Amino acid sequence: MNTNESAENYLETILILSRRLPVVRSVDIANELGFKKSSVSIAMKNLRTKQHITVTEAGFIYLTESGRAIADMIYERHELLSAWLTKLGVPEEIAVEDACRIEHVISPESFDAIKRHVGSTERNL
Repeated sequence: MNTNESAENYLETILILSRRLPVVRSVDIANELGFKKSSVSIAMKNLRTKQHITVTEAGFIYLTESGRAIADMIYERHELLSAWLTKLGVPEEIAVEDACRIEHVISPESFDAIKRHVGSTERNL
């Protein structure tokens, strides 16, 4: 999956908002991320071009299969890494910020190794 960090953040945000809201619109994404609506519109056009989202005539944004796969991957990384760092004693705010950075650059192999380690550690508690 060849996407950049910005695209991954947008896709993850769409996923999170879709769990909270009946429909997701550009304005919801702008409000969630604290970005200008114009910046979000440009990003949505790029995600549409890459076929990661579809946008209805009413402006409702939906993840495509590829968009959902990327969003799920990033969200899983975020949740596991922030929880793991918090359990290691990192203050929650810092753990969440660090997880946001790590989730985009960590290789699938390293993340899978951490996931296996965290799973085995939790079973042994």
